Amino acid sequence: MQYAFYCTIYISLEATMGEFAYPPVDFETHPERYIHWDLDVDGNIATLTMHIKEDHPMWDGLYDLKLNSYDLAVDIELHDAVNRLRFEHPEVRCVVLTGAYDKIFCAGANIRFLGNAPHAFKVNFCKYTNETRCGIEDAAEQSGLVFMAALNGTASGGGYELALACGEIYLIDDGNAAVALPEVPLLGVLPGTGGLTRLTDKRKIRRDMSDVFCTKAEGFRARDAVKYNFVDGSFPRSKWSDGIARRATEIVDEQTAKFPHRAGPGVSLPKLTRTDTEDGWSYTAVHVQIDNRVANVLVEGPSDAPTRTAETWSLRAFRELEDALLRLRINHLEVGLINLRTKGDAARVLEHENFVLDGCETDWFLAEVKSFQQQCLRRLDNMAKSTFALIETGHCFVGTLFELALSADRIYMFLDDDGENTLELSRSNEGLFPMANDMSRLEARFPGEPNAPATALAEQGPIDAETAEDLGLVTAALDDIDWEDEVRIAIEERVSLSPDALTGMEQNLRFGGTETCETKIYGRLSAWQNWIFQRPNAVGDHGALTLYGHPERPVFDYRRT
Repeated sequence: MQYAFYCTIYISLEATMGEFAYPPVDFETHPERYIHWDLDVDGNIATLTMHIKEDHPMWDGLYDLKLNSYDLAVDIELHDAVNRLRFEHPEVRCVVLTGAYDKIFCAGANIRFLGNAPHAFKVNFCKYTNETRCGIEDAAEQSGLVFMAALNGTASGGGYELALACGEIYLIDDGNAAVALPEVPLLGVLPGTGGLTRLTDKRKIRRDMSDVFCTKAEGFRARDAVKYNFVDGSFPRSKWSDGIARRATEIVDEQTAKFPHRAGPGVSLPKLTRTDTEDGWSYTAVHVQIDNRVANVLVEGPSDAPTRTAETWSLRAFRELEDALLRLRINHLEVGLINLRTKGDAARVLEHENFVLDGCETDWFLAEVKSFQQQCLRRLDNMAKSTFALIETGHCFVGTLFELALSADRIYMFLDDDGENTLELSRSNEGLFPMANDMSRLEARFPGEPNAPATALAEQGPIDAETAEDLGLVTAALDDIDWEDEVRIAIEERVSLSPDALTGMEQNLRFGGTETCETKIYGRLSAWQNWIFQRPNAVGDHGALTLYGHPERPVFDYRRT
């Protein structure tokens, strides 16, 4: 089965930042429209080949995608390919990730693309590519879908970071091919997609050798790369194809034993139904309305019984929510606050939840639905926007959907006279959808009250607003006299504050507890990259990123801060 890849970019003047106005990005694509990747599925093994068409950049006329370098459109296709392999090809146990061109696997993120991108776009690009690579790792952990990087040539920068996300890395030993992270010596920035953290936390490479590697622009060829664990092995060119094929077959045997229930026909992911409105857009279950710097996101609960199809609410609504969050993140930089609301039958939400959770241990498809929901919730955790959850009459913030509320920076609940406005916890809130720090959102809510989550979960039946406030499940329960004014004031105050300070504050408060590889990538690397992308040493008129490829050498301010 051979696919050609393409990603559509809708052109508009709405998304602007700095001197370059970039068109809004559409994050939905399909194998028939991919252009930069080739996917071949042969039984239990898939081959995903990076085949960049250098004359098809995301932004026409600004740069060429030379040396198999990539921009955001390439990564949108990769994210889609990972999801489609998980849902549409459950028989696949090993994905061989390789390059289409001789002597080069991937040169990483395209430097001209980054140079032309506004600051906010650079940071959001790094965040998206990190999420895609975390998705590759999640596919191995949750689905037994192991990606094996078959580096048929040099893997530099983001190309090597893509390999680091794979379960195993093999480098061709042809005397020239190398792995490298040259961002520090060549560009004056950091590896943007988790390279530093995965070296130390995932591959357990010594600090001193990581230091040498990250300051040696040419990187390590096969012998030293194997010696210091930067790759898992190498094969000479004469034995390359056979060696990769043999190891892929071994991975299939290993993963089949670990994940025996992944069998049966795949489930195709249909195109989302999205309709633009005067002040936003709507899907079937998710509706977005933008009011200046505030986005109101409404998630409608299900009206039909759950089914084992791609149209079941548990998958469709979360696919729509993910698309909405990505569009808000990239295309609507002026939005600083997302108000989360729900509407529908709480009993139906719990019915769909139980259908997924009861079957996910034995049904691969339902396990993938659960994993996708977790992925979407983590995107919400990681939004560089404030989030308020508004629990009003007629809501369905229960179980899985209450995880949306627990992700929010604040939760306001309407206190009605008759006590009918209630919420309900379920097993979904016990840690089945962990955050990036491996904590449940309920645990993260009570860092100094270890018994509080169990107390809340033990509450029998629906929980009214007063009780929810007493249990610490909501920020405030407001009656009909105070509701409208208090919520309005909270919203107005929030959007009046410095967005930079808010982003820093929120990211510090959202991820307490023990750090993981993933929280370090987002909390440390992304924060430092955000700062470095604004410093003259990188992006000033004489900065390293600005002058890359020019004859002039960068001029650094050598004062350390």
